[in-house]
Amino acid sequence: MCVEVLRSVHELAGYPINWPGDPGRWLTPEGALGCWVAVDGRRVVGHVVLTAVGERAEVERLFVDPGVGRRGIGRQLLEHCVVMAAELGRELSLEVVDNGGAAVRLYRRAGWVETGRTAIDWGGEYASELIRFAAPADLTRQ
Repeated sequence: MCVEVLRSVHELAGYPINWPGDPGRWLTPEGALGCWVAVDGRRVVGHVVLTAVGERAEVERLFVDPGVGRRGIGRQLLEHCVVMAAELGRELSLEVVDNGGAAVRLYRRAGWVETGRTAIDWGGEYASELIRFAAPADLTRQ
């Protein structure tokens, strides 16, 4: 089910920029501290993974079915990662491409702080930089 939603997100919103060779495996990367889905009834409508990066945690593979957008599902998944990272005693961050998509707007509205940018060569015509964000300090102390 998650792969079907991911396919819709890829086709309609361009995430991920490059379709993974094995999407099922891509959804559950090595170093995963947890993986969660949002459901509407019995239908999967969102997905997120929290991974270990050294002593920190990173939000990855966050997406929401385009058919249920604007209902706060992405924000809820993001906030769940904040809670889980705090419970694990890990600082939290994420990276996102600069393709002008809804993800960057979501992170900024949720109070995440941009901490840097890195040029990328794998974004083709869709993205040229990777933007790093840190979770808001007030959220990580709850």
